[in-house]
Amino acid sequence: MIGKIKHHLFDDQKKLIVFVAMSGFIIFNIIFFFIPLGYGIIGSFSNWNPLQGTMDFIGIENYISILSSSLFKISLKNTLVFSSSLIILRTGLGLVIAAGLYAMKKNDGILRSLYFLPVIMPIVAVSMVWEWVYHPRVGLLNMILAAFGIVGKNWLMDKTLAMPAVIFMTAWKDVGYAVVIFMAALMNIPKSLYEAASIDGANGYKSFRHITVPMLKPTIIFIVITSLISYFQSFVQIFVMTEGGPGTATYVISYMIYNEAFENYRFGYASALSVILFIIILLITAIQLKVLSRGDES
Repeated sequence: MIGKIKHHLFDDQKKLIVFVAMSGFIIFNIIFFFIPLGYGIIGSFSNWNPLQGTMDFIGIENYISILSSSLFKISLKNTLVFSSSLIILRTGLGLVIAAGLYAMKKNDGILRSLYFLPVIMPIVAVSMVWEWVYHPRVGLLNMILAAFGIVGKNWLMDKTLAMPAVIFMTAWKDVGYAVVIFMAALMNIPKSLYEAASIDGANGYKSFRHITVPMLKPTIIFIVITSLISYFQSFVQIFVMTEGGPGTATYVISYMIYNEAFENYRFGYASALSVILFIIILLITAIQLKVLSRGDES
């Protein structure tokens, strides 16, 4: 009898702990996610300036203004170029480097750590270091080029070079993440598949194409989707290195949101931009998943 009572008390304690933990999680999300999200959506339909305490409803005027804005079209184009380039670089280089490290089988743990080191570095610090690397007079890159008799460039102030320069820096920082993820996935591929392919006369390229890539497809999908969400929201490196310039060469949507909110104090307009950015990410992600799922079916 006493044992049954203790058992019931123990069950009640577990239920209470679970209830308290879940309540805290739900309250946290309501306060720090759903309420700000609701304010943002409501604010997008308003002429909103929290500094003045005003929020005047104007309907879809902000959205109409954004969709007819030439600056938004430029920022959207730059965001697509920035994100698509980095998704290709991060996924492609990550897969190639991971496959190379996996084939080496020696010191791969040390090399993986070296590749992953930039990933854990603060993006602000990395951006500031690379801003110095790209400096036209005292930058490391131009010093190296000068040693080979090549005239350096003003990398971050050239309209044709600024975006590739920021993309290269971001790829250097982020590729290690893909390398580690791909390495973990490669280790889960049964070696018997490669042994069978070798017996059938398949070389390394054919094994990579017909075994490695298909087996890594879920991992590739994961990296592509997470990269898409991340890069469409990239802001810090743009803010630190170029401030959207020169001109509008690196002016992406996330920087436009910041500029409208904290430079022009058009918080309603910035909120509408944020909603549009969310919808774009959602639609592209859904399309990618649909296309990739059709590929699996075929």
